[in-house]
Amino acid sequence: MYTVRSKDGTIIAFEKTGDGPPLVMVDGALCSRAMGPGHSLAPHLEDRFTVYTYDRRGRGDSSDTPPYAIERELEDLDALIAEVGGSCHMFGLSSGAALALEAAARGASIRKLALYEAPFIVDDSRPPVPADIVAQFDQLLAENRRGDAVRLFMRQVGAPRVMIALMRLLPVWPRLKSVAHTLPYDMTVMAGRQSGKPLPADSWRAAAMPTLVLVGEKSPAWFHNSMRALADTLPNARLAIAPRQTHMVKPKMLAPQLAEFYGTTDPVPPPVPASASTLS
Repeated sequence: MYTVRSKDGTIIAFEKTGDGPPLVMVDGALCSRAMGPGHSLAPHLEDRFTVYTYDRRGRGDSSDTPPYAIERELEDLDALIAEVGGSCHMFGLSSGAALALEAAARGASIRKLALYEAPFIVDDSRPPVPADIVAQFDQLLAENRRGDAVRLFMRQVGAPRVMIALMRLLPVWPRLKSVAHTLPYDMTVMAGRQSGKPLPADSWRAAAMPTLVLVGEKSPAWFHNSMRALADTLPNARLAIAPRQTHMVKPKMLAPQLAEFYGTTDPVPPPVPASASTLS
């Protein structure tokens, strides 16, 4: 484990593995470097890149400094990027994709950016997230109802009730509750982007680096609609489909698309024919 100090003094813990250009993973809600997509993807990419996984503030071995603001998380990423050499490729998933996109738009030194299913809601293909969702989480956490906060989050992302009930019996449940206090952070990152309204045309105009916007082939329509809208909004982006995948994407299926996009010189066979896996 390594650490870097953010601008406000918060200690950010990270790990690195592999060899090659730096690639920073930004995970979504309830994830950490020990439990999240970045951790699972790293072994599939470490032969091509130096992969950095980190604990977002308030999670794992990273510290926290209240009050929360998205600017503090962007400073965390700035500190990490400086530590890895001053620039990097970046991959963000779910709310981590929204955070990575915001970093790119605010001037972070990102060479190429890949985003998997940022949970924007841009039309009526699913209900919007309640406008007071952050306040709902704050209330539950103030009452120390961490399990209820996790259940609220899972209901908002569309998890079936039976799945939520079963998860309470699994060893992962205490780990999810341990980071429940960071759920308002993710909801703050997503604020204004889950209302069912179209994405503003100039939201991320400054994010001009090559960007790959990914959506799972089997994900619900609202993800397809929002990711197509995002790709159309960004100045230098293309949309790609992750074959046979949902929001719970399998690393071995996603890694070849990421490696190809980031420009490795090693031949990377696509998981399916290119005509079926990408959309321009």
